[in-house]
Amino acid sequence: MSLLPRTAEEFSSAEYWERFFKKRGEKAFEWYGDYNKLCGVLHKYIKTQDKVLVVGCGNSELSEQLYDVGYKHLTNIDISETVVTHMNQRNAERRPGLTFHQVDATQTPYEDASYQAALDKGTLDAMASEEEGALARNMLTEVGRVLSVGGRYVCVTLAQESVIRLAVEHFVQLGWAVRLHCLREESGKDEDSFALPVFVLVCTKFRQPMPMPILEMCLGEDGAPNRLTQVAELLSAVREHQAYSVLRKRLRTGTDTSSNLSLTLCHAKTGLPRYTLTVQDSPPGAKVPRSNPFAIFIVPQGSETAWLYSSSEGRRQLATSANFRRLVIVAMHRNQEYTDMQAVQSELSPMVMDLAPPGMPDNQQVPFLSVGGDLGWREVVSRGVSDLSGDYCVENVRGEDGELYRRLVFLSNAALVQSESRLVSSNTASSHKRKNKKKTKPTAPPTASTSLSVDSGFLCCAHHEIMVAGLAMLGVGMPQNKDVPVSVLLVGLGGGGLPQFLRDFVPRVTIEVVELDPVVLEVAKEWFGFRPDDHLTVTLGDGLDRICALEKEGGRVFDVIMFDVDNKDSTVGMSCPPAAFVETSILQKVCSLLTPKGVFMLNLVCRDSALRKSVLERVSAVFPTILSRRIEGEVNEVLLCSRGENDTSYAARILPSLTQAAKNLQSALCSNNRSPHIDIAELLKDLKIA
Repeated sequence: MSLLPRTAEEFSSAEYWERFFKKRGEKAFEWYGDYNKLCGVLHKYIKTQDKVLVVGCGNSELSEQLYDVGYKHLTNIDISETVVTHMNQRNAERRPGLTFHQVDATQTPYEDASYQAALDKGTLDAMASEEEGALARNMLTEVGRVLSVGGRYVCVTLAQESVIRLAVEHFVQLGWAVRLHCLREESGKDEDSFALPVFVLVCTKFRQPMPMPILEMCLGEDGAPNRLTQVAELLSAVREHQAYSVLRKRLRTGTDTSSNLSLTLCHAKTGLPRYTLTVQDSPPGAKVPRSNPFAIFIVPQGSETAWLYSSSEGRRQLATSANFRRLVIVAMHRNQEYTDMQAVQSELSPMVMDLAPPGMPDNQQVPFLSVGGDLGWREVVSRGVSDLSGDYCVENVRGEDGELYRRLVFLSNAALVQSESRLVSSNTASSHKRKNKKKTKPTAPPTASTSLSVDSGFLCCAHHEIMVAGLAMLGVGMPQNKDVPVSVLLVGLGGGGLPQFLRDFVPRVTIEVVELDPVVLEVAKEWFGFRPDDHLTVTLGDGLDRICALEKEGGRVFDVIMFDVDNKDSTVGMSCPPAAFVETSILQKVCSLLTPKGVFMLNLVCRDSALRKSVLERVSAVFPTILSRRIEGEVNEVLLCSRGENDTSYAARILPSLTQAAKNLQSALCSNNRSPHIDIAELLKDLKIA
């Protein structure tokens, strides 16, 4: 299977390439390659008996080399009298049949349809920048005039976007067939060598213009053509190959622990993403054995969102544990089939050396690493579209602990699991053991006949567990509170795991969930076993509007208000909650909706330290007592906020009392002859005063 590179957004801007091409300088002519690099594709499209017009020949040796291998009908033209005189003198004795003429390529003296091929090495690139492209268009028009039907314009180019767009659009408008070859550059280790690939544009003249554009892209001189439908697709493919070459050059000539360079390899025929590769280098001072320069790590399917593989900190930790100078971490994509580890290795092997660290011998064996030698397992069970959040999928995966899980993932942020629940066989009783983090031997994936259901007593998300444990602050489970009802307002449904756990295990609880997206509610019902009832209701609408409406109506208060809502704006350094949810005016309304001993619980995911400090200042201005619990290996932290006394000593007094409160809550959760998979005492022991 062929793979095409798709690199990071860093290289996709027009400004990047404009700056890049401005640095070409005087060495530009060296970048196009010599006869040895170009001969394969030139011989494919130009026959030795063809009459060939060499446009803008300059002092290149290419015509001389072609003449020496049998091309005796070359007409070389250049506008420079000096160049023409020099080249005629240089070839007068050795190549008497090879002539050079001072001719303007935009207006030649040759008859219509008098040539079978026109060869251009860099002339289009040079002319396209003159007179806003008018000069280049005139040259292309002249080439079209002198070529016969079936004749080919063969142009060696660096394919700057404005240049290739000009030429391709020109010939597409004339109804010619357009094919573009991307020639693979040599894996030279010279730091001064040029990073960009050379392209060969081949445009073929037809007797009758083609009704639909024929646009094709080929890898290498003899790669199978990939048919494209629009000029924009061809230009995009060119950018991807150029960006990959720059990335490859950077990796072969240096290391950078902090860069986290990545690229996506796509299926050559479908264009769909197949692998994402992230490069992680060891720190300069790391003691890495000389025998461990480079390795490839295959992330099991379904595990790519784990902290170890999805975060820069986790990948650094993984690279340190693997102890290789460079580790390439490979994630497999949804909606793709992977046979086994051997097949994946064979598919990736041709590109492996492109990403090797500087100085590594070309014949070095590169190990492929994985967790237990297994590809993991993933099954997409549903797909759909939300008007608010875009495309989504529901998938079953096998975790590294050997258990099966169901996930909701919005594809606009495929690295983030929106909701997750553990699955159990419907005809198998749950073992009710505490969550086991240890990896176990993978079990076979379920067959189609296997009936699976969601284990409502198992919370996959650590921040949900902490929110449940935070009920100890209310005294839930204390003997004196045995018959006291508990009211909860939860903003953000997800798959419904948290509210279902509360309904199923917390005595005398009532929960109102506010969810903005009706599609999320339907997914929760259909795929995550969510069952609303008299004790668990859902209000569809904006959480902020609901908070404001409840405050305005008055007469209703809650023991607990939970915010567990993600931020769709990825440009902000806070992915949970949206900024509006922690504005002072909203926090004050939340406070007014709580009972005197009520608790406000906030799932905070903030990578921006200054923004986090600002949020904490606003929250503490409304809630004097804040306990914080960070989640190991994640950015999440849960804030447990109460309206307690306005001094830090109150928070300090709460912490010791939570030991007994945790035991009481644990007992209360197990009172219905069902034992949820949660350890309240363990969850509360690392609480800090914020």
